[in-house]
Amino acid sequence: MNCLRRCWAEIDLSAIKYNIEQYRTCLKGGTELLCVVKANCYGHSDKIVVPYLERLGIKWFAVSNLIEAEHLRALGVDGEIIILGYTPEENADDLIRYNIIQACTEYTYAQKLNESASAGSVRLHIAIDTGMTRIGLHGDAKTDADDIQKIMALENVSVEGMFTHYAVADCADEDSIAYTKAQTEKILAVDEELKGRGVSLKCVHFLNSAGGVYHTNEKSALARLGIILYGLYPDPSNPLPFEPKPVMQLKAVVSQVKYIEAGTDVSYGRTFTADKRIKLATVTAGYADGFPRALSNKGEVIIKGTRCKIVGRICMDQFMCDVSALDDVQAGDVATLFGREITADDIAGLTGTIGYEIVCGIAERVPRVETGE
Repeated sequence: MNCLRRCWAEIDLSAIKYNIEQYRTCLKGGTELLCVVKANCYGHSDKIVVPYLERLGIKWFAVSNLIEAEHLRALGVDGEIIILGYTPEENADDLIRYNIIQACTEYTYAQKLNESASAGSVRLHIAIDTGMTRIGLHGDAKTDADDIQKIMALENVSVEGMFTHYAVADCADEDSIAYTKAQTEKILAVDEELKGRGVSLKCVHFLNSAGGVYHTNEKSALARLGIILYGLYPDPSNPLPFEPKPVMQLKAVVSQVKYIEAGTDVSYGRTFTADKRIKLATVTAGYADGFPRALSNKGEVIIKGTRCKIVGRICMDQFMCDVSALDDVQAGDVATLFGREITADDIAGLTGTIGYEIVCGIAERVPRVETGE
C-alpha cells in the first residue's frame, strides 16, 4: 500500500464497473451516460476514477466549475466535459481553449459570454428551470424557445443542447412522481416548440441518477450518473432495482489498546464514563479526516469483523472505541470506518445528513488508494 498507514480511503474500481453495468440496464433507447465527477468525484479522487471511466468507454463528464474542467483536461480526458455551474464571463476564452461545454442560465449571461469570447464560439447547453428553482430559463415553452433562439443568434456562442434537473426524482410518493413527470413534460414542451420552428438541438437531457432508474425516458440523450456511480442511494428509503456497491471504504488503524476501569472518563468533555472494566482501542482518524464528530458515543466501526462502539467524543485526529468483544485486538489492526457493512448512507442516517456529504467530506489529507482492478 503506497500511503501512510494511518487513515486512508480505498477506492474499489470493480464496484464502479458493477454500478455502471447495473445502471445501464435501467436506461431505455440510446441514452448515454454522463458521469458526474465534480468535487473530486464526490471525494473519491478524479485521478483514480476518471481515467478508469474512460477505459470503460465513458465519453461524457460533468463538473461544477472551470478549475475542475481544466483539471480533467490535464489528466488527459478527451471526452466531452460540461460545466453544470457558473463560469465568469471573463473566462469565456478558457472555455473555448479547453473545448468545454458551459451551462447557460439566461440570455443576459449568454450575452456576456458572447461579448467576452475572442477565440471562437463558446459551446452551450441551456438550463431550463422546470421546478428545481435553482438555475435556468423559467418561462413557458414559447418564452423559453424565444430566449433560446435569441441566444442562438449571438455570434460567439454555439447552442448544442439543453437540460434540466429533477428536484424529487428520488422520492416514491405520488405527489413527487407527478412533480417529476411535470418537469419532464416542461422540458420536452420546449423541445417540441423549437422543433416546430425548425430548430433541433443535438442534445436534450434531463435524467439524473434517480431519474434514470425511476423515470427513465428514451427522449433524454444523456443520463447524469452521480451518486449511484459511487455506490450510494439517491434516497436510502427508496429501494433501487439493484444493490449498488459502495466504492469507498474509509479505513484507519488501532494505535493503542488498554483496559480502563469502571468510573473512568473518556475523551473531551467526559461525555462517556465506563460503567464496568472495558477494553479500549484508540483509532487513528478524526473529524479533520472527515469522520463526523457527530458519531461520538453512537457510531460503530468494524475491527476484525466485529462492530465496535465509538465511546467518548471523536477528536480531530483520533477516537476511541470499545473492543471488549475482541480477544486478540492489538496496535496495527485495521478498523473500517465505513464501506460495505457500515455504509456512508448509514453514517449519514446517524448524523442527520446524506451520504453525498459524508464521502465528499473526506479530507484531502486522507490518501485515496486504488483497489479492485
